[in-house]
Amino acid sequence: MTGVAFALPEEVTDVRDGVLRFVEAQVVPRIESSRALLDDQRLLYDERGRYSAEARELIREIRMLSAQAGFYTMCAPAEIGGGNLGHLAYYVAWEAIYHRLGGQGVIIPWVIAHWAFGPSRLLTQATAEARKRCLADMMTGRTSMCFGLSEPGAGSDASMIKTRAVKTGTGWKISGRKLWTTNAPTAEWCIVFAITDTEKAARKAGGISAFLVPTDTKGFVVESVVRLFGHAGGHEGAVVLENVEVEPWQLVGEIDQGFKIALYGVSLGRVYNSARAVGQGRWALEMAIDYAKQREAFGAKIAEYQGISFPLAEAATELHAAHLMGLNAAMLLDRGEKALKELSMAKFYSVQAGFRAVDRAIQTHGGMGLTNELGLVHAWQDLRIVNIADGTNEILARMISQRLLAGDLDL
Repeated sequence: MTGVAFALPEEVTDVRDGVLRFVEAQVVPRIESSRALLDDQRLLYDERGRYSAEARELIREIRMLSAQAGFYTMCAPAEIGGGNLGHLAYYVAWEAIYHRLGGQGVIIPWVIAHWAFGPSRLLTQATAEARKRCLADMMTGRTSMCFGLSEPGAGSDASMIKTRAVKTGTGWKISGRKLWTTNAPTAEWCIVFAITDTEKAARKAGGISAFLVPTDTKGFVVESVVRLFGHAGGHEGAVVLENVEVEPWQLVGEIDQGFKIALYGVSLGRVYNSARAVGQGRWALEMAIDYAKQREAFGAKIAEYQGISFPLAEAATELHAAHLMGLNAAMLLDRGEKALKELSMAKFYSVQAGFRAVDRAIQTHGGMGLTNELGLVHAWQDLRIVNIADGTNEILARMISQRLLAGDLDL
């Protein structure tokens, strides 16, 4: 039984089912056997706030097992050796994974190569020499990368970056700061965005270039970990670049045209986060429904009270709409459409619907909903973050309104 009237392509459902079998066989047992590590922040993070050696090894193991099974790079372009399955498969697989695993945020993002952490279309713009140096280990899951765009003064408006790449006789020297660089404390490579033409950048007519930089390069320093929600550590890095020397082989794409690469990456992130929100929301909703059917108060199951059942019905309605929006946006992208409005709508609506569903699930469980044991608070934190990540809700609303005012009224 399904709530979607149209059939997904067989190759997409086959991949989804295969991913779920992999999750059951390889990921779930490792989560269960690593409970002590995952549930204790003193073990999960080291003294600097980075993932501990044990946590990093677990993440790498998941990546490599998935690569061996053929899932890790399934949506990476064929040009770099991936399965080239497209946006719909990417959305459907991620939604299914989060629907199954819910709040296990440390592990989940590594089952399939995330656009900013592993092999994706971003690397099709890398030079042959860069691919020779980084691609083999990244395709097997042995190594990972990060995406150095945001800065202390350039968040939603990424065109405001200040990091500079100054031309030298052998390449460029990069200096500046990056913030909110997810996976920076762990990654072996970073795609760094820097101004290469100040005049073009000032006019917002290009002037920003992308470079592939090994994180052990002299002058590249993860200065600190950005801690969120009172956690002892985190996955976001504050990066300092001081006269980091890069050569022509490290240029990603065309000189002064790096912002196009940045925008593509952020768009792919919106597909991922839309799927993530729906999957986690469904996981939480099902937990809440099961609990409401069992828990008794004042002589009846709490599911019989409209104060419990009606909010859950509203959450289910919103998740259903978000699911359809996400599928539609992914299918439009696979048809070659830009789908700027539709993808913005999907991410804008999905992350809010998923967050509300998790919040209502917590409320349904009462005090138990706040415990680490259920994992609902972890999903709540994840979805609170993605209401900001890859374009805040306000930025997406601005994009949607701009498209409408420009005459894009197809709904």
